Amino acid sequence: MQSNQQVVVTGFGALTPVGNDRESTWQALLAGKSGIGPIARFNATGMPTSIAGEVTGFDPSELLDRKRERRSARFSQLAIAAAREAVQDAGLAIGEDGVEARRVGVVVNNAVAGMDGVENAVDTMHLDPRKVNPYFVSSVIPNMPACEVAIDLGIRGPVTASALACASGIYALIEARRLILSGEADVVVAGGTDSAITPVMFSGLSNMGALSRRNEDPTHASRPFDADRDGFVFGEGAVVCVMESAEHARARGARAYAEVAGGALTSDAFHVSAPDPSGEGAMDAMRLALRASDTDAGDIDYIAAHGTSTRINDLTETRAIREVYGSHAYDLAVSSPKSMVGHLIGAAGSLSAMVCALAIRDGVVPPTINLDTPGEECDLDYVPHTARQTEVRAAAVNAFGFGGQNCVAVLRAV
Repeated sequence: MQSNQQVVVTGFGALTPVGNDRESTWQALLAGKSGIGPIARFNATGMPTSIAGEVTGFDPSELLDRKRERRSARFSQLAIAAAREAVQDAGLAIGEDGVEARRVGVVVNNAVAGMDGVENAVDTMHLDPRKVNPYFVSSVIPNMPACEVAIDLGIRGPVTASALACASGIYALIEARRLILSGEADVVVAGGTDSAITPVMFSGLSNMGALSRRNEDPTHASRPFDADRDGFVFGEGAVVCVMESAEHARARGARAYAEVAGGALTSDAFHVSAPDPSGEGAMDAMRLALRASDTDAGDIDYIAAHGTSTRINDLTETRAIREVYGSHAYDLAVSSPKSMVGHLIGAAGSLSAMVCALAIRDGVVPPTINLDTPGEECDLDYVPHTARQTEVRAAAVNAFGFGGQNCVAVLRAV
């Protein structure tokens, strides 16, 4: 491992409930704009939860020809669009006129794969099995967004996908960093995607008691760390970046947003959906990420929190931050993008990584909206309501997934 190398991010692409590209998403987050509204994807009348964070104004037919559109699921289509933007933003050419295709990799993770395609296929099968899309199987499997991105961009290096529930998106950046440091790739297109706003998904999560039921007031439904929080808001989207060694970026004249300095992955080994209330797994991930990135706790200026708006997560995360960062925890800016876009599941961590990188670039951190009265023990600086101008030299992303998967990454200015 060439661990003395810096690995940097040189491009971002995004489709989220508040914007269909990187900069519109960023400006909406800084403005405290909510992308939560009534579900349009299916008829949610009578369901306990009928609100979500949906990507709007996205037309895959403008992106793909008819055959490719038919063979691909929405989570792949979102990933392709985000990856194209990221590559363009990075000024990256792949192939004859740029980086050798075999030296470029892809890591695009997700959490729930093509759930919408599964539900649609089951409905179709009950009507007429002969009408099930022949591309059904290949479109819904979890590696397909990564493979579709590789096909779309002509990438012939290592292509991989992992499913780590809500930690998937940030783990993609950690895995991409490893591929670069190991010498397996010079450049990696990395990020997360998910699109599973479906009746069965909402029925299951509602029965679990995980979702907010603030249906009459959707823009105020996602309220991380607030005393009145009642569950998370389900969302969809894709955020993808281009990563490469700092040396490689300099050689081709690319600018870098930030360094992905290191990260860590741990397990609670506690429960399939609830976090360990002791927070030990989350604390371990935070400590190990600081160590892996050679960063002192006191050097972190901002944390993009997991901040789901569920009672136990927000409390446990707050306790873990206090324990790891000590008195410095009260000097940190901590905010949750989920207050505005909901939980993007497989894309949540990669969105937070983009937030950290742009906070480093612009010297401003987005707010946690809807934080009117902090909940019990939620006593950190969550940047309520309004974005804040502040220098960010180093930032951390927290992501904690079902099954007890804790992933933390550290980004630094370059």
